[in-house]
Amino acid sequence: MTDIAWIDVTLASARPKALGALLRYFRDLDIAEEAFQEACLRAVRTWPDKGPPRDPTAWLIFVGRNSGIDAVRKRSKTQALPDEELISDAESDIAERLDTSNYRDDILRLLFICCHPDLPATQQIALALRIVSGLSVQQIARAFLVGESAMEQRITRAKARVAKAGVPFETPDAAERAERLSIVSTMIYLVFNEGYSQADPKAEACAFSDEAIRLARLLLRIFPGEPELMGLLALMLLQISRRPARFSADNEIVLLEDQDRSLWNRELINEALALLDKAIRHRQPGTYQFQAAIAALHSRAKRAEDTDWEEIELLYRALERMQPSPVITLNRAVAVSKLRGPGEALTLVETLGEKLDGYFYYHGLRGGLLKQIGRPREAREAFDRAIALAHSAPEAAHIRRQIDSLKTEPALPAVK
Repeated sequence: MTDIAWIDVTLASARPKALGALLRYFRDLDIAEEAFQEACLRAVRTWPDKGPPRDPTAWLIFVGRNSGIDAVRKRSKTQALPDEELISDAESDIAERLDTSNYRDDILRLLFICCHPDLPATQQIALALRIVSGLSVQQIARAFLVGESAMEQRITRAKARVAKAGVPFETPDAAERAERLSIVSTMIYLVFNEGYSQADPKAEACAFSDEAIRLARLLLRIFPGEPELMGLLALMLLQISRRPARFSADNEIVLLEDQDRSLWNRELINEALALLDKAIRHRQPGTYQFQAAIAALHSRAKRAEDTDWEEIELLYRALERMQPSPVITLNRAVAVSKLRGPGEALTLVETLGEKLDGYFYYHGLRGGLLKQIGRPREAREAFDRAIALAHSAPEAAHIRRQIDSLKTEPALPAVK
């Protein structure tokens, strides 16, 4: 690895810890971000000649803090500054304090700010990718298929709203930390799904899934005893393990039951299964653990026909009790169709129409069930609605193939 490549990797790895510490120190997201960027510029200029510091993260905090103080002084002679005694702290002292629990709450606070409940989901994702992950505005804009200036405005508005909200900087107690972890986990899974839901494997946003996994690994390293974090990471690893088999050579969607399971990444699957087993031993069940358990059953089945649909339906029922959601019920309907036929599954799906009328997968599943029980006209109507709601060309193409098959396949006798 070249010096420049090594520096890039090191800066990306250190970013959450260093930026979180600078945010705690300055209590201003813009100042903290500018201070970190200045520290990165100095690292690029000095590390190749002088060699890397003993602790790159501590070096970045030390240099960034002094740079930020200088910037604040230039902006206003009268603005209150942090205590002078902190300015003289040695780099080694910062490194020593990084080994305490301080940095855990720094990173959690940084992530918590990005997923503040006042922000809509799209702004949470954009802010987290910009602030925590360090992606450029251009990269994020391309992934969201918007202009760079529009994305810049979106991120600026998000920062302004966070600043106005006055997020507390005091160290959270155990109850608040658990609440923040739950909110942060939701945001990370939003980032993951923004990438994983892309039907085009070449889409810019696909990289979001890898970034979400990186953030989850980071959180789990600093909170290693949290079973829901284990469940979240296991769930994402199991889902991403199927990425090589999700699309054909022609970039067509391949359904789970039709995928070549030899292409699934067994290393990721084994890591996820070990994480899930560890989480279950804590006997603190949560929604991510249940979802990971469902994904694990798919991953353990060597063939689609070996899938334990009975256990999957039981897990979805447990999820419905824990977190009632029409989307969870829709997923359970798939298991019902495998166990007791498309007729019973359709009856369940029909109860969700009012809540999921704007949901692509609802109409896609409903059309498929109607097709199976021999109601082609209604199936076509459902598929037409699904195409109108498709997020991408491959999704729309998949539904068109279902419509085309209605022309050639003989209708099945209606199931009473």
